[in-house]
Amino acid sequence: MKKILALALAAVMLLSIASFASAETPAWEPFAENVSITIPVYDRGQAGVPNVEDNYWTKWIQENFGDKYNITVNYVAIPRSDVLTKYSMLAAAQDLPTVLMEYDYPKVTQWAGDGYLATFNMEDFAAIAPTYYNRMVENNQLTYTQINGETYFVAALRPYYDTSYTFQNFVRMDWLKQIGYDHVPVTTSEYNEAMLKIKEAGIAEYPAGGTMITGVGSDQNYQWRTWPLDEKEWAMYGDYNIPSLGWEPNYKLLKNENYRYNAGIMNPEYYLTGTEDDKTNFINGKNYQYGGYISASMDWLTAFYEANPGAELAIVPVNGKIDAETGTTPGYRTDNPFGMMVGFSAFASEDQIKAAWMYMEWLTQPENLFTFQWGIEGENFNYDENKLPVTVSDYNGDYKMGFSNNKDYWCITIEARQAGTIEDVISNNMPHDLPQDFTQDVINWYHDKVAVKDAGWAIANALYSVTMEAEAEYQKVLTEKYKEYRDKLTMCAPEEFDALYQQFAQEYLDAGYQEVIDERAAAYEAGNSTHMLNQTATEVDLAK
Repeated sequence: MKKILALALAAVMLLSIASFASAETPAWEPFAENVSITIPVYDRGQAGVPNVEDNYWTKWIQENFGDKYNITVNYVAIPRSDVLTKYSMLAAAQDLPTVLMEYDYPKVTQWAGDGYLATFNMEDFAAIAPTYYNRMVENNQLTYTQINGETYFVAALRPYYDTSYTFQNFVRMDWLKQIGYDHVPVTTSEYNEAMLKIKEAGIAEYPAGGTMITGVGSDQNYQWRTWPLDEKEWAMYGDYNIPSLGWEPNYKLLKNENYRYNAGIMNPEYYLTGTEDDKTNFINGKNYQYGGYISASMDWLTAFYEANPGAELAIVPVNGKIDAETGTTPGYRTDNPFGMMVGFSAFASEDQIKAAWMYMEWLTQPENLFTFQWGIEGENFNYDENKLPVTVSDYNGDYKMGFSNNKDYWCITIEARQAGTIEDVISNNMPHDLPQDFTQDVINWYHDKVAVKDAGWAIANALYSVTMEAEAEYQKVLTEKYKEYRDKLTMCAPEEFDALYQQFAQEYLDAGYQEVIDERAAAYEAGNSTHMLNQTATEVDLAK
């Protein structure tokens, strides 16, 4: 069915995208006949946010952009937890949105391989969207826009991509103080020791918590890798979309999970525990740690302090230490040097693609982007004494914004709000209405992250300029098999672990992983992959 669909879509793609090179942004004219476009937006299943397809801000786009150029802008909800399935269903119904976009490069290359995407001339895009295009040039992003020599994508901007500070882990500092700690453990061995002490003190039965494995992004093993890294191994196994069962870093990671399970510090029913359940356990005082994206309004932290008056939290500091006992390092995965990778439907007409390019360029203009990111002055934000916007964290009026200040809408052009210095940016994206203010902690965290990156511990995944057919074919089945194997390896007796790991690693290879890593190796050896920037790293003294 996939091949039939790809052939059908390929036939549609034979219709060339007409040249728009004669058009210039100031000379945009309304379309003579109405053009309807559809833009995807994540549905994260979060309570308290407006309907992602129909709210004040979708109407604002229509009134301020769409009506001006005779374009109808529609939005389609894409479940954040099941992106590929939703797009494949839309493709099967020949109802793909005009724009297809995703953060993960392997997903968008899969769409290209399946025939979902139209190819286009980048010069045509530059003529319609010069601001967007020139920014890609300035940030060296054009190299990521082609597959097999054809242009499929444009790339959104991701500020601070290799030192991202937006996700933070919060821990029970009050519990640590009860067991004699004056700091938050950052190494694996000290963390395990602290969890045992918390359990033995009767503070929490299973302080390490734990959640079920859900697929893409599971079990990232960057801190478990041996330095200096072998570049070919990095290209073959380093991707995080398909867990690298059988690779030494994955073995060490799961060996540690097996230890935690058998030591009784981990929730024995983790495999039944979803992310929302884990959050609830943290709020209810059962878990030591929970992590989430920072924003001016963080309802789960508000709920935590309401449920635990007098509790003290801390954020997990950046790790600059090598842990000799467990063999872990400060290694971490950087984000890609781009935000959303944006492609265009093979079913879309020339006018629809042109309208989508106009939409992207219009959103990239500073005055439009500012309003979409910050909202209405006096409602969603106010200016401080330095003339910088400050979000009203508890706003719940008519202009209520979507997830993380409308991020899932304006991510088509940029990945983060920016206003002032990095310190200003962090401050404006932090909640200031909680019993504790973590602004300075996150600022310090960011600068420590820069130091770790400069010391060579930042790891970017390999990206490929050719279609990875084996990865597309086997990703789903390997993900499901990994869930099964991973749970058995976590819960088995320690003396059974090694033999069981070898057995599952071979079965995993036989199920398609061998073809995946062979394909990656061939792409690497043919010069069709990116390369590592850092081959060595040193321990970092963050005290400086």
